[in-house]
Amino acid sequence: MTPAPFHAGGERFLLCPMGVLAWPSRRTLVASDLHLEKASHFAARGVFLPPYDTRETVAKLALAIRRHSPQRLVLLGDSFHDAEGCTRMHASDATALRHALSQVDEVVWILGNHDPLPPEDLPGTAAEWLTDGAVTFRHEASRQAAPGVEVSGHFHPKATMPTRVGGVTRPCFVGDARRIILPSFGTLTGGLDVREPAIGTLFPRGGRAFLLGTGRLFSAPVSPMRGRASPIMETHA
Repeated sequence: MTPAPFHAGGERFLLCPMGVLAWPSRRTLVASDLHLEKASHFAARGVFLPPYDTRETVAKLALAIRRHSPQRLVLLGDSFHDAEGCTRMHASDATALRHALSQVDEVVWILGNHDPLPPEDLPGTAAEWLTDGAVTFRHEASRQAAPGVEVSGHFHPKATMPTRVGGVTRPCFVGDARRIILPSFGTLTGGLDVREPAIGTLFPRGGRAFLLGTGRLFSAPVSPMRGRASPIMETHA
């Protein structure tokens, strides 16, 4: 599992193929859009999805924590699929989540549009956003330019990598010198193509997409304004 270094605003971040961002100088790990209890949310409405999304997502989060050994974990909103999601967790899943969170000194729950209230009976503090030096963590990227670096989620970015047998679409990071948007970390979550205006217009001078691969990332430029990924791909081992 080889992260790709990414420099923004004078800070060095690591983009991990697991879909998390590490900030080594602050011993901070960041994940976005876990959407825990999405399956139970839809089941209550008669739409049945595989009911193991929370278990799988929590297990993956625990693995990311073990691999990066952070002191602080920042969850960028939509950690639960709805405001009551934390109350529907199976006891074993809740226990596994608490155990994972106990491995870090500090947990920050950034509130999202799906989970506008702090989770009940889980460790950590909740906030609309978090600023640490020149870096601001929030759920959805601000449309207004701001000093420093903004790290956000919300859009579940994805991009397509051309291959000899056709395009391969994967979740991705997308970033430039001032902004980084994380992929969704949840098991049952879709994605929005980086070519869509909701993402592309956030990068008026272009940026780079980093597609999640098995053990490494694949990087491609994102064209200015249109947000269209170049077909020329580079491997970041």
